[in-house]
This record gives sequence, structure tokens and C-alpha cells, in this order.
Amino acid sequence: MNTVITEMLNKYNAEGLANKKNAVKEIVQEIVLCGLSRAGFFQKGAFYGGTALRIFYGLDRFSEDLDFSLMMPDENFSLSDYFPTLKKEIASYGLNVEITEKEKSNRTAIQSAFLKGNTKEHMLLFYASDPSIGGIAGNETIKIKFEVDTNPPDFATFEHKYRLLPAPYEVAIYDMPSLFAGKAHAVICRAWKSRVKGRDLYDYVFYLSRSATMNTDHLKARLVQSDAWGAEDPFTIDDAKKLLCARFDNINYAQAKEDVLPFIKDKASLDLWSADFFKQITENLR
Repeated sequence: MNTVITEMLNKYNAEGLANKKNAVKEIVQEIVLCGLSRAGFFQKGAFYGGTALRIFYGLDRFSEDLDFSLMMPDENFSLSDYFPTLKKEIASYGLNVEITEKEKSNRTAIQSAFLKGNTKEHMLLFYASDPSIGGIAGNETIKIKFEVDTNPPDFATFEHKYRLLPAPYEVAIYDMPSLFAGKAHAVICRAWKSRVKGRDLYDYVFYLSRSATMNTDHLKARLVQSDAWGAEDPFTIDDAKKLLCARFDNINYAQAKEDVLPFIKDKASLDLWSADFFKQITENLR
């Protein structure tokens, strides 16, 4: 095994096949970030979302996708321009993956790509002596989705963060208030349909537990872009609280818990989830 991968794996005390698969995916995610950094992506783009919160701010749950946003709108941006350097970086660690851009069925500002690799092959690379790997189907794939918003809402603020593994690299990332605004927007506006995304609620609690402040200007810009608020209407933190509390009254919390359970270790942290719980903690929003 590559010595860098060994060093990264040493920080995990993963027990059970599912947790070991998540550890592999998290390490691959960081290799992707390093590759994008070396390709110059973060001169234009910024990292945000649940995985950004996990890697750089300590969120204690697994997050599947890598979410990015350009710092300025650019309709000519092409995510595939970064694939050659990214593929080279990933291959340098002995990982055999394919990167493909998702074909869009309709015109949107989101560009998406998928990184795919054989699960069994990569588990053997990371956990060669684990007998449970023999039970993995030969056609199972590790899949990591990453996407870029090429028409980002205004008023996000950014900072630069550094990591030393798999090699020293730098990323541009939404700062905590802007990340929190993005998560509040997801709670308010995400079209959950039949699958309530409990991960949004889990992250929302995380922000409040860290006494995070919210970038309300950026939240308003996101709401306006989603046609959930008028561009000329004033927007305050009290307006944010009202929108959030209205949403909390209309959530199936059993479904929300079911969604987030595979991604967390502390299952008991969900016991208090209810409309009353979320509305009371929202009083601390600032």
C-alpha cells in the first residue's frame, strides 16, 4: 500500500465493513481535493457543503458528495478541463478510477461528475488482510459525485484552508457563516419529496452547537434565486427563524432519522428530534 494512504488510514479506527468503506471514500475525497487544488481549480472555485464541514470544521458524520461553487458566475466554465490533472493525481496513489461528466438533460447552472472505482479492488488496497472483503460483489463500485454551481448566489464569503495529506495543498472554502446560510437554505427549500434528508437537520444542529453565526445576506440571495423570497424585500435573522420554524412543523422526523442513521455513530443524538426541539434551538440563531 502507498505509504501516504497508510498514514491517512491510521487516523481511522474503522470497525465493520460499512465503516471501512466510508474510510476509503473519505480518503479518496481528500485525494480528489488535492488533485483539484494542483489543477488550479480553487483559483475560481470554493468548497462547501457537508463534506467541507466534515474535513475542515469537524462535522462528525460521513458525507458522500463533494460540493463546489464558483466564486464568480462563469457560464463558460468547464469542469472537465480539470480531469486530466485530477486523474494523474489519483493514479499516483495507485487508485484505478474513472471520471465522467454527467450529461445534463436540461439547462442548469450545475455541472456534475462522477468518480467510480471497483469497491473490492480498492478495499483490498486499503485493507488487504480483512477477510470480510471476500463478501463484496465483484461489480460493486465506489462512487463519489462532485458538482459545481457555475451561477453562485451573491454575498458568500471565503477563506483559505490547508491540508498536509495526501500532500500539502490549499483550498478556497466558504467560511462558517456562509456554509450555515447554505444549510439553512437547504432545510427551507430542498425538495425532499418522499425522502426527508435528515442529514440537513443533523448539520443544522451541528452549526448551532458550534454557536455559528449566519450570513443572512447570502441566505437571502439563495432564497431569491429559489423564488422563495422577494429580491426587494428586506430580510433579517427573524425572517430566517420564521421560515425555518414553518419548515420544522412539516417534517416527518421518523423518515429524517432513518435517512441520517447510516452516516453517524451516535444514534442516541437523534432521540430528541421533533418540531419542538428544532424550533426551540432555532431561538439561538444569530
